[in-house]
This record gives sequence, structure tokens and C-alpha cells, in this order.
Amino acid sequence: MELVDFVRQVAVAVTTVAWFVFLVTWAVGWALRGAPLPFRSVKRVGQSLIEDSVMAAFWLALGTTIFALISYIVSSISLPMPPPPSP
Repeated sequence: MELVDFVRQVAVAVTTVAWFVFLVTWAVGWALRGAPLPFRSVKRVGQSLIEDSVMAAFWLALGTTIFALISYIVSSISLPMPPPPSP
């Protein structure tokens, strides 16, 4: 296993966990915001969780895209050079 493959596997695992945490936070936020409780502070906490999870999802998607681009560039650079043309 090369270093590039190891880093890619770790990044995929961390990204998967991060998306799961985003979904759980988003669902808990909507559950708190939509709960029929007379406490405004609970609804504000739910709204805050929703906003934070959406921002986290944005930055996670952006970071994943940048990492995929860097990984693609590194994998294409590490390929062996083709042989020179023969006359």
C-alpha cells in the first residue's frame, strides 16, 4: 500500500464519519425546533444546530472536492513517464 492510497482511505473514512455527524446534527436540530415545547431557548438551540450543520456540510463538501482534486493531481504526477518515441 502506497502512502497516497493510505491517505485516500483515511480521508474517505473521516469524510464518511463527518457526513454522518452532519446528518445527525441536522435531524436533532429540526427535532428540537419542531418540538411542541413552550421553551423558546430550546427552539433557538435547534435553529442554531441546523445553521451550524448546514455550514459544516458546505465546508465538508468544499474540502472533499479540494482533496479529491489534489489526490487526482498527485496520482497523475506519480505515473511513470511514457517511453520516448522511436524513429
